[in-house]
Amino acid sequence: MNIRSPYWLFTLLFVSPASFASTSSIDMTGTTIGTICIAIFVLAYALVMGEEKLHMRKSKPVLVAAGVIWILVGWAYTSQGHGELAEEAFRHNLLEFSELMLFLLVAMTYINAMEERRLFDALRAWMIRKGFTYKQLFWITGGLAFVISPVADNLTTALLMCAVIMKVAAGDKKFISLCCVSIVVAANAGGAFSPFGDITTLMVWQAGIVSFQEFFALLLPSLVNFLVPAVVMSFFVENKKPSSVTEDVELKRGALRITFLFLLTITTAVLCHSLLHLPPVLGMMMGLGYLQFFGYFLRVTLPGSLARKRAMAERAGDMEKMKRLGGVVPFDVFSRVARAEWDTLLFFYGIVMCVGGLGFLGYLSLMSEVLYSQWSPTFANTALGLISAVIDNIPVMFAVLSMAPEMSHGQWLLITLTAGTGGSLLSIGSAAGVALMGQARGYYTFASHLKWAPVIALGYFASIAVHIWLNHGLFALHG
Repeated sequence: MNIRSPYWLFTLLFVSPASFASTSSIDMTGTTIGTICIAIFVLAYALVMGEEKLHMRKSKPVLVAAGVIWILVGWAYTSQGHGELAEEAFRHNLLEFSELMLFLLVAMTYINAMEERRLFDALRAWMIRKGFTYKQLFWITGGLAFVISPVADNLTTALLMCAVIMKVAAGDKKFISLCCVSIVVAANAGGAFSPFGDITTLMVWQAGIVSFQEFFALLLPSLVNFLVPAVVMSFFVENKKPSSVTEDVELKRGALRITFLFLLTITTAVLCHSLLHLPPVLGMMMGLGYLQFFGYFLRVTLPGSLARKRAMAERAGDMEKMKRLGGVVPFDVFSRVARAEWDTLLFFYGIVMCVGGLGFLGYLSLMSEVLYSQWSPTFANTALGLISAVIDNIPVMFAVLSMAPEMSHGQWLLITLTAGTGGSLLSIGSAAGVALMGQARGYYTFASHLKWAPVIALGYFASIAVHIWLNHGLFALHG
């Protein structure tokens, strides 16, 4: 069979994550049910890719597809007297997804809490007040996107940096478009060397394949991934100053302390996993408790704090501040939970259950044989990164985890790097790119990003080369 045919490219994605499904005892890859399940997933994913045109949230089609696929799987196994195997596999998939979902939910809650306390607004206002030139803004926004995304995730970081550019360079289509491309590349590259920077790195960490500190071996390759296209693009930035804009932002009470609690939460999760060999989600949920206690403290002490601030404003004759203080509402942790990206979390559930069901039908062993036996691991991992520019990197990473191929540590880091940064090649290849197309509508488009794809690809392959050269000692298999 021709392993380079489009059929193999599509079926590559229809496998389950390694620790996300039990091994199937019935091979259904050549059956009618197997074909129908693949067709359902392809149709659902086509609807996901058309999200921007259809104005339909991406979670809807995959939720329905997951239900239909598992109903067919359950029916197929029950009809052969093995219904308990399908039930066990589904429950195992659900348990593993629940751990990841709760982890992400806590991280999103903290990010939303810091946003509500105006921490990101204050950072944006500081940058605007400094009166940087276009070239300085290009490098500062790209650099900050690379530095912040390992902690705040690539989507939040990209939106923050885009807001700065839209504010200071209003109307300058060429500059805004160029900066948005750089921000997307930087945010994706920065998220590739941290378990908290992207869902794919989080999955690899939670699977126990790469430890927390080992991700930092990808720091320099990730930096190269960002710098190569950024250096080329910087030559096309005009060296002029935008018109001066001023914006004053006052941090809400507790903003910096919530940031500290977020760092403490991350530390707790890392220590639970590395020292006690417990799931990181334990530390994250404990960290949610930190935030709830602090939210209680803010509510209890709010009346006294407002009274002091009103007295100070009254003495200073600051009527504007008096008016602002009158609109202050207590901090509510659960309102921050409600503002989490539920569409993303439900999409994640749909993807996990879809590929889990398809993998349980037998595509796991089939794809493992094709990719990692007939192709070299370096070629396979590089190709998967390129595929993630079109297909979301979540199912791509699930595919690799599901195959559990015998790879060296360096190869596992390579697929982490390529899956995290391959989406930068197209604007639709990452959550950051899709979000910026909406935020900078009319400035940053699919076509404006595609124009820079060759230099982004140059950075992609350069980062792979740097990883292989720098971490060559990790590429030897140890028995």
